[in-house]
Amino acid sequence: MKSGARRWLRFPAALLLPVALVLAASAAGLLRPALGLAQTAAPSTSSTPTAVPNASSASTSLPATSASSPPATLDAGVADGSPPDGGKVWASCSEYLPKGARRPRMTVKLPRRAISGYAVRLTVIITHGPGETVLPAGFRVNRASHASKALEEAGFTIPEPDGGSPPGIDRADPESAAGKKELTSTLSLPFVPLPKEAGRQRLVLPPVPIAVGRANGQVMTLCTRPQALLVEDPIANEVDPKVKPNPPPQPQREPWPLAKQVAFTIALALVLALLGLWLLHRWKRRPQIEPPKPRVLPWIAAMAELDEIRRSELLDEERFDEHVDRVNDCVRRYLGDRYGFDGIESTSTEIRALLKRVYPPLMNLEEIYAFLDETDLVKFAKASARREDCMEVMDRAEQIIIQTTPEHPERFEDSEAHRAERAA
Repeated sequence: MKSGARRWLRFPAALLLPVALVLAASAAGLLRPALGLAQTAAPSTSSTPTAVPNASSASTSLPATSASSPPATLDAGVADGSPPDGGKVWASCSEYLPKGARRPRMTVKLPRRAISGYAVRLTVIITHGPGETVLPAGFRVNRASHASKALEEAGFTIPEPDGGSPPGIDRADPESAAGKKELTSTLSLPFVPLPKEAGRQRLVLPPVPIAVGRANGQVMTLCTRPQALLVEDPIANEVDPKVKPNPPPQPQREPWPLAKQVAFTIALALVLALLGLWLLHRWKRRPQIEPPKPRVLPWIAAMAELDEIRRSELLDEERFDEHVDRVNDCVRRYLGDRYGFDGIESTSTEIRALLKRVYPPLMNLEEIYAFLDETDLVKFAKASARREDCMEVMDRAEQIIIQTTPEHPERFEDSEAHRAERAA
């Protein structure tokens, strides 16, 4: 009975033994990948620190390199097959290599410790081909880019170049490196750690993009590996920290567009005002063209002159010769203005010749000739005149003017205007 029971018990045990072996083999297969991952992750910690899971980011990180053996190739291929940050994607950098380009070797150095608020320098040594240039456009920072935002989220910022910690670029000289297959360029990039919390903090500097220009004009983008940094407070080593005074003020210049526009407007207004004053002065000093005075008809002017001579004191003062002389000039001037010649500068003989050519002929030519002859004796021959002679000469001059006055003065004005136009 007992032997039969043992026989039945051996049969289930024989069935359970293969099942136990299968389960043991499955358990060993599940543990082997985990052990292998731990073994592959261990060498990467010797070259660069791994990124913390909460750090900010941007594109794929650079391939892992071991401290014992440098990368075997220069292209973009991954050396060990797994990045040190466990495959994390970073937003600060996206590596790009043109087709057919070989990736330059890159060595990154960063101090392990830093003080919050003080610049720390990331040194990048790049070994590249002779036809390639590191940062061909120089060091530029775009505060609105994804890389800058990723740095801010990770607790870092880039100081201003003129703030005392400028970036440094030491490019290889192509002329001195003639014949060499590889050149070395060194970059020194400043970063200021600004942890969001006080105390000792562990930050991770995200990958930094570095542009390398090729000889054919293409540009490839390299990304540094994430760098771990232990950040201390500035007063971490002080037992009883005291409040420090503010630093001395520094001169700061800011653009002031409004002031620039106001100054430019004032200067332009002054220039225009001076120009306007100069033009006004020149305009006032221009030659003044006096409008022609309305011409008085000859017979009216002559009668007015005779009236002035009559009211003068020449007769009372017994200046008879001067009285006759002035009446003679008045008649000569009248005849010249009336018939178109210079009566004052013309001699009596010339006046006779000119008056003979007047059409229609004058009816009192003989009276005019006699008047000129008698007054010329007093004027040029120094003949003496009496008061009665002066009164007679005045009456005869008035009669000459009245007899030669035209019946239609408007016709005389038209003929005078026509004569002036013809002379012009």
